[in-house]
Amino acid sequence: KAMTALAEAGLIVRRKRAGSFVARPKVHAPVLNIPDIQAEVEARGEIYAFRLLARAVRGADGASPDEVALAAGDKLLALEGVHDAGGRPFALERRLVSLKAAPEIEAADFAAITPGAWLLEHVAWSEAESRISAVNADAEDARLLALDEGAACLVVDRRTWREGRGVTRVRQIF
Repeated sequence: KAMTALAEAGLIVRRKRAGSFVARPKVHAPVLNIPDIQAEVEARGEIYAFRLLARAVRGADGASPDEVALAAGDKLLALEGVHDAGGRPFALERRLVSLKAAPEIEAADFAAITPGAWLLEHVAWSEAESRISAVNADAEDARLLALDEGAACLVVDRRTWREGRGVTRVRQIF
């Protein structure tokens, strides 16, 4: 299913008897919609749940230029959670949100709404970058996703900006 979705999005090219290949990058590709995982799971007829595992307000890691740029001199909200579909782990999410770009998120109740859905409802973004890759689950990710260590996983790394200022950086492991 993941490969079909990637092919439909134009990110991979499938060739009979040859395999699947990463599509040539387009200089200016249209912005992909940022999916609402809850809506996607429920559209498949499965029961959705989100479990927030960790939440902390912290400064940027000075050794990470991406974090320093995202924080823009302010703090970051660091979130980790698991999206469940049909009672099973579906995706692990690790997210950093700029409190300068979205100060109201610090008080958000993620028992009522997921971080991604909250951002989609409350913070307009003007630019996004998504990178899709594959990894083998390390011990911690495998434990959280109820997989065998080394299992193949699809990873989506996404960053969003509003008028040139960072809003969020998220890594979702499926």
